[in-house]
Amino acid sequence: MTEMWRRLARELDHWAPGQATFWWRDDDAVEVTPALERLLGLGPQPLGLAVIPAGMRPDLAAFLAARSVDVLQHGYAHRNHEPPEAKKAELGGARPLALVREELARGAELLAAAFGSKALPVLVPPWNRIANPLIDLLGAEGYRGLSTYGPQPPAPTVSPPASGQRGILRVNTHVDIVDWRARGFIGLDTAIDRIVGHLAARRQGRAAADEPTGLLTHHLAMGDAAFDFTAEFLARTAEHPAVQWRSARDIFARGTGFAAA
Repeated sequence: MTEMWRRLARELDHWAPGQATFWWRDDDAVEVTPALERLLGLGPQPLGLAVIPAGMRPDLAAFLAARSVDVLQHGYAHRNHEPPEAKKAELGGARPLALVREELARGAELLAAAFGSKALPVLVPPWNRIANPLIDLLGAEGYRGLSTYGPQPPAPTVSPPASGQRGILRVNTHVDIVDWRARGFIGLDTAIDRIVGHLAARRQGRAAADEPTGLLTHHLAMGDAAFDFTAEFLARTAEHPAVQWRSARDIFARGTGFAAA
């Protein structure tokens, strides 16, 4: 065992059994690929798969039918609509809000038709960016959850409802294992730093204690090193009594009134 894996084990030793909660989100799925097949073979942990509705291929639903996978809505087409000087976003403020809402509604319909009860009313914005006015309307659009990236402060994770609508449960991811500049694995040291950092922040009251630490993968952008790390991380955490891996369905059902089918 390397020192970094020992560091993770020491942090987990501070937690009571089952209280070091994790969840797993993978983004940008549109079709069955060798990379997706490899990802789903890494471990038995439940996966929240963010699917791009407009690009989705018909074979994906049948492939996922018997697997422990919940489908989340990854925007609509994963297209950037911001000006060149701004950071990329599909759900930013560059377009009329009515148009964005129309696209999202169309995407939700596509996922519901393809995946049935596997499709959760949870929005994952492309590039993890979304305009605040749209967040305020998600409850009215039928969403029960929102997932972006980064730790949340030690405060309730349910956004206040707008105009009497139900609040939205926001549960983010915290450990993106892809280095997007180099298009490779971030490395063991950085990955463990991020995992332990978020766990410690939760434990010490510097981050929302009830937000599971989120592993973020992108199967289409992962090489052998990223796949190998993910497999080892899933295996090692499965062996520790403090760890509980939670499904997206379970996470977003609690506190939102969303009834799992």
